[in-house]
Amino acid sequence: MKIITYNLNGIRAAMSKGLIDWISQVSPDVLCVQEIKANPDQVGVFEFEELGYHHYWYPAQKKGYSGVAIFTKQKPKHIEYGCGIKEYDDEGRILRIDFEEFSVMSVYHPSGSSGDLRQAFKMEWLEAFLNYINQLKATYPKLVICGDFNICHKAIDIHNPKSNANTSGFLPEEREWMEQFINSGFVDSFRYFNQEPHQYSWWSYRAGSRAKNLGWRIDYNFVTDNLKNRISRSVILPSAIHSDHCPVLLEMS
Repeated sequence: MKIITYNLNGIRAAMSKGLIDWISQVSPDVLCVQEIKANPDQVGVFEFEELGYHHYWYPAQKKGYSGVAIFTKQKPKHIEYGCGIKEYDDEGRILRIDFEEFSVMSVYHPSGSSGDLRQAFKMEWLEAFLNYINQLKATYPKLVICGDFNICHKAIDIHNPKSNANTSGFLPEEREWMEQFINSGFVDSFRYFNQEPHQYSWWSYRAGSRAKNLGWRIDYNFVTDNLKNRISRSVILPSAIHSDHCPVLLEMS
């Protein structure tokens, strides 16, 4: 099974840049997308259906903002929209589909880069999210959590760790949270296979950052420890250029 996470930074913009053709070529079994910035009635969903996908959308209440979706070839037995906390669900941040053997979640963590208020919101979200996942695992112990976490875990995950030491997305308290999250029973599937530096999934649009590979690794496919022996491959796909992010692929047996 091929599972891909991809922050699209606007699904309509990504589709105008050839997203559908790319999906047709790569043919993921499950595609988790974030920052869709649209409702399904604003998108040509028939194009996904023609490729054989069931599609589930959880847009934000605010138009043109945030939102997640999942496209899957296999119809899930259940779809769960949100986490039950209104202030987060209004922003369309969590969508989960359940199969017989495990569940897949598309998640879009808040960014704190716009200022202190959103950084405080982000830290509150992180605490709530970890509590939510810990409770969820009691009922759904096998999870694949895909998405934009808006956090670089370690220095290897960011192009200039020293100058970004006090930047949202690489703050000590964010990195500490990420360590806590992983230690709660998750595997960072990309780092499970690849310990090389200069592997990023997001680049600023400024100063030719992508061409220079001055990036951040903030997009992840996490699996619960009990699925570790089923993961066979995980790679970043930087040649896909429909967004300021790129996709991250996870293959499971």
